Amino acid sequence: MLKESAVFDAIILGAGAAGLFCAGVAGQLGKKVLLLDHAKIIGEKIRISGGGRCNFTNRQTGPQHFLSMNPHFVKSAISRFSSADFIKLVERYDIAFHEKHRGQLFCDVSAKQIIELLLSECEIGNVEIKYPVSVQEVIASQDVWEVCTQEQKFIAKNLIIATGGLPVPAIGATDFALTLAKRLNIPVVTPRAALVPLSFTSGIFSTMDDFAGISIPVSISAGKNRVHYGHGHFQEDLLITHKGLSGPAVLQASSFWQEGEPVNISWIDESLWDQVANAEESRKKSTEALLAQLIPMRLAKEFSEQLDLLGKNWAEVSQKKRQQLIDLLIHWSVKPAGTLGWNKAEVMVGGVDTKALDSKTMMAKNYPGLFFIGECVDVTGHLGGHNFQWAWSSGYVCAHALI
Repeated sequence: MLKESAVFDAIILGAGAAGLFCAGVAGQLGKKVLLLDHAKIIGEKIRISGGGRCNFTNRQTGPQHFLSMNPHFVKSAISRFSSADFIKLVERYDIAFHEKHRGQLFCDVSAKQIIELLLSECEIGNVEIKYPVSVQEVIASQDVWEVCTQEQKFIAKNLIIATGGLPVPAIGATDFALTLAKRLNIPVVTPRAALVPLSFTSGIFSTMDDFAGISIPVSISAGKNRVHYGHGHFQEDLLITHKGLSGPAVLQASSFWQEGEPVNISWIDESLWDQVANAEESRKKSTEALLAQLIPMRLAKEFSEQLDLLGKNWAEVSQKKRQQLIDLLIHWSVKPAGTLGWNKAEVMVGGVDTKALDSKTMMAKNYPGLFFIGECVDVTGHLGGHNFQWAWSSGYVCAHALI
Protein backbone atom coordinates (compact mmCIF):
# COMPACT_ATOMS: atom_id res chain seq x y z
CA MET A 1 0.00 0.00 0.00
CA LEU A 2 1.57 3.28 -1.15
CA LYS A 3 1.63 6.27 1.17
CA GLU A 4 -0.51 9.26 0.31
CA SER A 5 0.75 11.17 -2.71
CA ALA A 6 3.09 14.15 -2.21
CA VAL A 7 2.82 17.01 -4.71
CA PHE A 8 5.75 19.01 -6.10
CA ASP A 9 6.38 21.53 -8.85
CA ALA A 10 9.16 19.34 -10.20
CA ILE A 11 10.50 15.84 -9.65
CA ILE A 12 14.06 15.18 -10.81
CA LEU A 13 15.25 11.62 -11.27
CA GLY A 14 19.02 11.29 -10.90
CA ALA A 15 21.27 13.11 -8.44
CA GLY A 16 24.32 13.39 -10.64
CA ALA A 17 25.85 16.59 -11.99
CA ALA A 18 22.90 17.62 -14.17
CA GLY A 19 20.21 16.60 -11.69
CA LEU A 20 21.80 18.24 -8.66
CA PHE A 21 22.52 21.48 -10.49
CA CYS A 22 19.05 21.66 -12.05
CA ALA A 23 17.45 21.02 -8.66
CA GLY A 24 19.42 23.81 -6.97
CA VAL A 25 18.61 26.34 -9.70
CA ALA A 26 14.91 25.39 -9.81
CA GLY A 27 14.61 25.50 -6.04
CA GLN A 28 16.13 28.95 -5.91
CA LEU A 29 13.65 30.08 -8.57
CA GLY A 30 10.90 29.26 -6.12
CA LYS A 31 9.93 25.78 -7.31
CA LYS A 32 9.12 23.00 -4.86
CA VAL A 33 11.57 20.33 -5.99
CA LEU A 34 12.00 16.64 -5.16
CA LEU A 35 15.24 14.93 -6.21
CA LEU A 36 15.31 11.12 -6.25
CA ASP A 37 18.24 8.77 -6.78
CA HIS A 38 18.66 5.00 -6.51
CA ALA A 39 22.27 5.13 -5.25
CA LYS A 40 23.37 4.84 -1.64
CA ILE A 41 25.91 7.63 -2.22
CA ILE A 42 24.98 10.44 -4.60
CA GLY A 43 27.41 12.23 -6.88
CA GLU A 44 29.79 9.26 -7.21
CA LYS A 45 30.65 9.97 -10.84
CA ILE A 46 31.61 13.51 -9.84
CA ARG A 47 33.72 12.21 -6.96
CA ILE A 48 35.81 9.84 -9.10
CA SER A 49 36.17 12.20 -12.05
CA GLY A 50 39.43 13.87 -12.98
CA GLY A 51 41.44 11.56 -10.76
CA GLY A 52 39.42 12.75 -7.76
CA ARG A 53 39.91 16.44 -8.62
CA CYS A 54 36.91 16.84 -11.01
CA ASN A 55 37.56 18.52 -14.34
CA PHE A 56 34.41 20.59 -13.71
CA THR A 57 34.46 22.69 -16.89
CA ASN A 58 36.64 24.05 -19.67
CA ARG A 59 37.30 27.73 -20.32
CA GLN A 60 37.11 27.11 -24.07
CA THR A 61 33.82 25.17 -24.18
CA GLY A 62 31.84 25.86 -27.33
CA PRO A 63 29.54 24.00 -29.74
CA GLN A 64 32.59 22.67 -31.62
CA HIS A 65 33.46 20.52 -28.60
CA PHE A 66 30.34 18.33 -28.83
CA LEU A 67 29.10 15.38 -30.89
CA SER A 68 25.42 14.97 -31.66
CA MET A 69 23.15 13.94 -34.51
CA ASN A 70 22.24 17.63 -34.43
CA PRO A 71 25.50 19.53 -33.79
CA HIS A 72 23.59 22.83 -33.43
CA PHE A 73 21.47 21.55 -30.52
CA VAL A 74 23.92 22.61 -27.79
CA LYS A 75 24.23 26.23 -28.90
CA SER A 76 21.33 27.71 -26.96
CA ALA A 77 22.07 26.05 -23.61
CA ILE A 78 25.84 26.67 -23.77
CA SER A 79 25.32 30.35 -24.60
CA ARG A 80 22.76 30.89 -21.83
CA PHE A 81 24.91 29.24 -19.14
CA SER A 82 28.56 29.20 -20.13
CA SER A 83 31.72 27.89 -18.51
CA ALA A 84 32.38 31.44 -17.27
CA ASP A 85 29.06 31.31 -15.39
CA PHE A 86 29.95 28.08 -13.63
CA ILE A 87 33.44 29.37 -12.84
CA LYS A 88 31.83 32.35 -11.06
CA LEU A 89 29.81 29.92 -8.94
CA VAL A 90 32.94 27.93 -8.06
CA GLU A 91 34.73 31.14 -7.09
CA ARG A 92 31.78 32.21 -4.96
CA TYR A 93 32.30 29.06 -2.91
CA ASP A 94 36.04 29.82 -2.58
CA ILE A 95 36.99 26.54 -4.24
CA ALA A 96 40.61 26.76 -5.35
CA PHE A 97 41.20 25.42 -8.86
CA HIS A 98 43.88 25.28 -11.51
CA GLU A 99 44.02 25.11 -15.28
CA LYS A 100 45.66 22.23 -17.08
CA HIS A 101 45.78 21.35 -20.75
CA ARG A 102 43.75 23.57 -23.14
CA GLY A 103 41.40 25.24 -20.70
CA GLN A 104 40.67 22.24 -18.47
CA LEU A 105 39.84 23.33 -14.91
CA PHE A 106 40.35 21.06 -11.88
CA CYS A 107 39.82 21.47 -8.15
CA ASP A 108 43.07 21.95 -6.27
CA VAL A 109 41.87 19.82 -3.36
CA SER A 110 39.02 17.42 -4.13
CA ALA A 111 36.07 16.68 -6.39
CA LYS A 112 34.02 16.45 -3.20
CA GLN A 113 34.07 20.25 -3.14
CA ILE A 114 31.93 20.32 -6.29
CA ILE A 115 29.48 17.86 -4.74
CA GLU A 116 29.32 20.02 -1.60
CA LEU A 117 28.71 23.10 -3.77
CA LEU A 118 25.81 21.39 -5.53
CA LEU A 119 24.28 20.15 -2.28
CA SER A 120 24.61 23.63 -0.78
CA GLU A 121 22.81 25.10 -3.79
CA CYS A 122 20.04 22.53 -3.27
CA GLU A 123 19.83 23.39 0.40
CA ILE A 124 19.48 27.09 -0.41
CA GLY A 125 16.64 26.15 -2.77
CA ASN A 126 14.94 23.96 -0.13
CA VAL A 127 15.23 20.93 -2.41
CA GLU A 128 14.03 17.67 -0.89
CA ILE A 129 16.50 14.88 -1.68
CA LYS A 130 15.61 11.21 -1.18
CA TYR A 131 18.04 8.30 -1.70
CA PRO A 132 18.40 5.41 -2.10
CA VAL A 133 14.98 5.23 -3.71
CA SER A 134 13.89 2.77 -6.38
CA VAL A 135 11.45 4.19 -8.93
CA GLN A 136 8.96 1.48 -9.86
CA GLU A 137 6.80 3.33 -12.35
CA VAL A 138 6.44 6.66 -14.16
CA ILE A 139 2.91 7.55 -15.30
CA ALA A 140 1.74 10.41 -17.48
CA SER A 141 -1.61 11.33 -15.91
CA GLN A 142 -3.53 14.20 -17.49
CA ASP A 143 -1.59 17.41 -16.71
CA VAL A 144 0.79 15.84 -14.15
CA TRP A 145 3.45 13.16 -13.83
CA GLU A 146 3.22 10.41 -11.24
CA VAL A 147 6.38 8.76 -9.93
CA CYS A 148 5.83 5.63 -7.88
CA THR A 149 8.45 4.21 -5.54
CA GLN A 150 8.09 1.11 -3.38
CA GLU A 151 6.64 3.20 -0.56
CA GLN A 152 5.05 6.34 -2.00
CA LYS A 153 3.57 8.08 -5.00
CA PHE A 154 4.89 11.54 -5.91
CA ILE A 155 3.11 13.95 -8.26
CA ALA A 156 4.47 16.96 -10.15
CA LYS A 157 3.72 19.16 -13.16
CA ASN A 158 7.32 18.70 -14.29
CA LEU A 159 9.40 15.54 -14.52
CA ILE A 160 13.12 15.88 -15.29
CA ILE A 161 15.09 12.80 -16.30
CA ALA A 162 18.76 13.19 -15.34
CA THR A 163 19.69 9.55 -14.84
CA GLY A 164 22.83 9.69 -16.99
CA GLY A 165 24.16 7.17 -19.46
CA LEU A 166 25.54 3.64 -19.48
CA PRO A 167 29.23 4.16 -18.50
CA VAL A 168 30.54 2.75 -15.22
CA PRO A 169 27.68 0.43 -14.19
CA ALA A 170 29.69 -0.39 -11.07
CA ILE A 171 28.62 2.95 -9.58
CA GLY A 172 25.00 2.64 -10.60
CA ALA A 173 24.73 3.60 -14.28
CA THR A 174 21.52 2.33 -15.88
CA ASP A 175 19.50 2.66 -19.08
CA PHE A 176 16.52 4.15 -17.20
CA ALA A 177 16.27 7.29 -19.36
CA LEU A 178 16.57 5.39 -22.63
CA THR A 179 14.02 2.77 -21.58
CA LEU A 180 11.53 5.44 -20.49
CA ALA A 181 12.02 7.38 -23.71
CA LYS A 182 11.38 4.27 -25.83
CA ARG A 183 8.26 3.45 -23.82
CA LEU A 184 6.94 6.93 -24.58
CA ASN A 185 7.86 6.57 -28.28
CA ILE A 186 10.56 9.22 -27.96
CA PRO A 187 13.35 8.31 -30.42
CA VAL A 188 16.70 7.14 -29.07
CA VAL A 189 20.02 7.19 -30.92
CA THR A 190 21.68 3.81 -30.27
CA PRO A 191 24.34 4.42 -27.62
CA ARG A 192 27.97 3.32 -27.77
CA ALA A 193 30.90 3.70 -25.37
CA ALA A 194 32.98 6.87 -25.81
CA LEU A 195 36.08 8.41 -24.26
CA VAL A 196 37.19 4.82 -23.83
CA PRO A 197 40.42 2.84 -24.49
CA LEU A 198 40.58 0.73 -27.65
CA SER A 199 41.46 -2.97 -27.64
CA PHE A 200 43.20 -5.16 -30.21
CA THR A 201 42.94 -8.93 -30.68
CA SER A 202 46.16 -9.15 -32.69
CA GLY A 203 49.34 -7.46 -31.58
CA ILE A 204 49.92 -4.00 -32.96
CA PHE A 205 53.59 -4.53 -32.29
CA SER A 206 55.72 -7.64 -31.95
CA THR A 207 54.50 -7.94 -28.35
CA MET A 208 52.34 -5.45 -26.50
CA ASP A 209 53.98 -6.19 -23.14
CA ASP A 210 57.30 -4.78 -24.36
CA PHE A 211 55.72 -1.41 -25.07
CA ALA A 212 53.11 -1.09 -22.31
CA GLY A 213 53.54 2.12 -20.37
CA ILE A 214 54.99 4.20 -23.20
CA SER A 215 53.33 7.60 -23.51
CA ILE A 216 53.96 9.72 -26.58
CA PRO A 217 52.37 12.78 -28.22
CA VAL A 218 50.74 11.86 -31.53
CA SER A 219 48.34 13.14 -34.12
CA ILE A 220 45.30 10.83 -34.30
CA SER A 221 42.12 10.69 -36.32
CA ALA A 222 39.06 8.45 -36.47
CA GLY A 223 35.63 8.40 -38.02
CA LYS A 224 34.56 8.97 -41.57
CA ASN A 225 33.26 12.23 -42.98
CA ARG A 226 29.69 11.30 -42.14
CA VAL A 227 26.90 13.86 -42.02
CA HIS A 228 26.47 13.12 -38.31
CA TYR A 229 29.26 12.76 -35.72
CA GLY A 230 31.78 13.00 -38.54
CA HIS A 231 35.56 12.91 -38.33
CA GLY A 232 37.66 13.65 -35.27
CA HIS A 233 41.30 14.76 -35.39
CA PHE A 234 43.35 15.40 -32.25
CA GLN A 235 46.91 16.10 -31.16
CA GLU A 236 47.25 14.56 -27.73
CA ASP A 237 49.27 12.01 -25.76
CA LEU A 238 48.82 8.31 -26.57
CA LEU A 239 49.43 5.57 -23.99
CA ILE A 240 50.30 2.01 -24.97
CA THR A 241 48.80 -0.58 -22.59
CA HIS A 242 48.84 -4.37 -22.28
CA LYS A 243 45.40 -4.51 -23.92
CA GLY A 244 45.80 -1.85 -26.61
CA LEU A 245 45.86 1.92 -26.82
CA SER A 246 44.67 4.54 -24.36
CA GLY A 247 45.58 8.03 -23.18
CA PRO A 248 43.86 11.32 -24.09
CA ALA A 249 44.52 10.91 -27.83
CA VAL A 250 42.80 7.54 -28.05
CA LEU A 251 39.96 8.50 -25.69
CA GLN A 252 39.18 11.49 -27.90
CA ALA A 253 39.33 9.42 -31.09
CA SER A 254 37.15 6.68 -29.60
CA SER A 255 34.12 8.99 -29.59
CA PHE A 256 34.32 9.15 -33.39
CA TRP A 257 35.44 5.58 -34.05
CA GLN A 258 32.88 2.98 -35.08
CA GLU A 259 33.27 -0.79 -35.34
CA GLY A 260 35.11 -1.97 -38.43
CA GLU A 261 36.80 1.37 -39.08
CA PRO A 262 40.54 2.12 -38.72
CA VAL A 263 42.26 4.58 -36.43
CA ASN A 264 44.98 6.64 -38.09
CA ILE A 265 48.04 7.81 -36.18
CA SER A 266 51.03 9.98 -37.03
CA TRP A 267 53.77 9.01 -34.61
CA ILE A 268 56.07 11.84 -35.67
CA ASP A 269 55.78 15.31 -37.10
CA GLU A 270 56.77 15.13 -40.77
CA SER A 271 58.57 18.49 -40.81
CA LEU A 272 60.64 17.55 -37.75
CA TRP A 273 61.50 14.21 -39.34
CA ASP A 274 62.66 15.99 -42.50
CA GLN A 275 65.06 18.05 -40.41
CA VAL A 276 66.44 14.96 -38.68
CA ALA A 277 66.64 12.77 -41.78
CA ASN A 278 68.32 15.43 -43.96
CA ALA A 279 70.91 16.57 -41.45
CA GLU A 280 74.48 15.88 -42.58
CA GLU A 281 75.41 14.18 -39.32
CA SER A 282 72.50 11.72 -39.72
CA ARG A 283 74.13 9.83 -42.58
CA LYS A 284 76.33 7.76 -40.28
CA LYS A 285 73.63 7.08 -37.69
CA SER A 286 71.42 4.00 -37.60
CA THR A 287 67.78 4.30 -38.57
CA GLU A 288 66.62 3.60 -35.03
CA ALA A 289 69.02 6.20 -33.64
CA LEU A 290 67.48 8.83 -35.91
CA LEU A 291 63.95 7.84 -34.97
CA ALA A 292 64.90 7.88 -31.29
CA GLN A 293 65.42 11.63 -31.57
CA LEU A 294 61.64 11.91 -31.96
CA ILE A 295 60.13 8.80 -30.35
CA PRO A 296 61.15 6.39 -27.54
CA MET A 297 63.96 3.99 -28.51
CA ARG A 298 61.77 0.92 -27.99
CA LEU A 299 59.38 2.19 -30.64
CA ALA A 300 62.24 3.34 -32.86
CA LYS A 301 63.64 -0.19 -32.90
CA GLU A 302 60.19 -1.71 -33.50
CA PHE A 303 59.39 0.44 -36.52
CA SER A 304 62.90 -0.04 -37.92
CA GLU A 305 62.63 -3.78 -37.54
CA GLN A 306 59.23 -3.88 -39.28
CA LEU A 307 60.93 -2.55 -42.42
CA ASP A 308 64.14 -4.57 -41.96
CA LEU A 309 66.08 -1.38 -41.24
CA LEU A 310 67.29 -2.19 -37.74
CA GLY A 311 71.01 -1.46 -37.40
CA LYS A 312 71.34 0.02 -40.91
CA ASN A 313 73.07 3.36 -41.34
CA TRP A 314 70.77 5.98 -42.78
CA ALA A 315 73.10 6.56 -45.72
CA GLU A 316 72.56 2.94 -46.80
CA VAL A 317 68.76 3.19 -46.83
CA SER A 318 67.21 3.45 -50.29
CA GLN A 319 64.75 6.17 -51.24
CA LYS A 320 62.04 3.52 -51.55
CA LYS A 321 62.66 2.31 -48.00
CA ARG A 322 62.81 5.89 -46.72
CA GLN A 323 59.38 6.54 -48.23
CA GLN A 324 58.03 3.34 -46.72
CA LEU A 325 59.28 4.46 -43.33
CA ILE A 326 57.58 7.85 -43.69
CA ASP A 327 54.34 6.15 -44.75
CA LEU A 328 54.54 3.83 -41.76
CA LEU A 329 55.18 6.58 -39.24
CA ILE A 330 52.97 9.32 -40.66
CA HIS A 331 50.08 7.23 -41.99
CA TRP A 332 49.97 4.36 -39.50
CA SER A 333 46.52 2.79 -39.72
CA VAL A 334 45.09 -0.03 -37.63
CA LYS A 335 41.64 -1.48 -36.98
CA PRO A 336 40.78 -1.91 -33.28
CA ALA A 337 38.88 -5.02 -32.25
CA GLY A 338 36.62 -2.88 -30.10
CA THR A 339 36.56 -0.72 -26.99
CA LEU A 340 37.12 -1.77 -23.39
CA GLY A 341 33.38 -1.28 -22.87
CA TRP A 342 31.09 0.55 -20.49
CA ASN A 343 33.20 -0.20 -17.41
CA LYS A 344 36.08 1.85 -18.81
CA ALA A 345 34.09 4.45 -20.77
CA GLU A 346 33.76 7.96 -19.39
CA VAL A 347 30.67 8.88 -21.42
CA MET A 348 28.41 7.55 -24.15
CA VAL A 349 27.67 8.72 -27.67
CA GLY A 350 23.96 8.55 -28.47
CA GLY A 351 20.95 8.78 -26.18
CA VAL A 352 17.60 10.55 -26.31
CA ASP A 353 17.33 11.99 -29.81
CA THR A 354 17.66 15.78 -29.78
CA LYS A 355 15.07 16.13 -32.55
CA ALA A 356 12.47 15.14 -29.94
CA LEU A 357 13.58 17.91 -27.55
CA ASP A 358 13.37 21.71 -27.50
CA SER A 359 16.98 22.98 -27.47
CA LYS A 360 16.00 26.10 -25.50
CA THR A 361 14.28 24.20 -22.68
CA MET A 362 15.22 20.49 -22.93
CA MET A 363 11.49 19.65 -22.84
CA ALA A 364 10.13 16.75 -24.90
CA LYS A 365 8.15 18.27 -27.77
CA ASN A 366 5.31 15.76 -27.48
CA TYR A 367 5.16 15.67 -23.68
CA PRO A 368 4.66 19.03 -21.91
CA GLY A 369 6.42 18.99 -18.55
CA LEU A 370 8.83 16.15 -19.41
CA PHE A 371 12.51 17.08 -19.69
CA PHE A 372 15.74 15.16 -20.42
CA ILE A 373 19.07 16.70 -19.37
CA GLY A 374 22.74 15.78 -19.08
CA GLU A 375 24.35 12.63 -20.41
CA CYS A 376 21.16 10.75 -21.28
CA VAL A 377 20.68 13.16 -24.22
CA ASP A 378 22.45 12.60 -27.55
CA VAL A 379 25.10 15.21 -26.74
CA THR A 380 28.67 14.09 -26.02
CA GLY A 381 31.53 16.41 -25.19
CA HIS A 382 35.19 16.02 -26.01
CA LEU A 383 37.54 15.08 -23.19
CA GLY A 384 38.43 17.97 -20.90
CA GLY A 385 35.46 19.19 -18.84
CA HIS A 386 33.01 19.74 -21.69
CA ASN A 387 30.65 16.98 -20.54
CA PHE A 388 30.34 18.54 -17.11
CA GLN A 389 29.62 21.89 -18.74
CA TRP A 390 26.81 20.24 -20.72
CA ALA A 391 25.37 18.98 -17.41
CA TRP A 392 25.42 22.51 -15.95
CA SER A 393 24.08 24.20 -19.09
CA SER A 394 21.29 21.72 -19.84
CA GLY A 395 20.27 21.68 -16.17
CA TYR A 396 20.18 25.48 -16.04
CA VAL A 397 17.94 26.02 -19.08
CA CYS A 398 15.65 23.22 -17.92
CA ALA A 399 15.24 24.79 -14.47
CA HIS A 400 14.31 28.11 -16.04
CA ALA A 401 11.73 26.46 -18.32
CA LEU A 402 9.67 24.53 -15.76
CA ILE A 403 5.95 25.05 -16.27
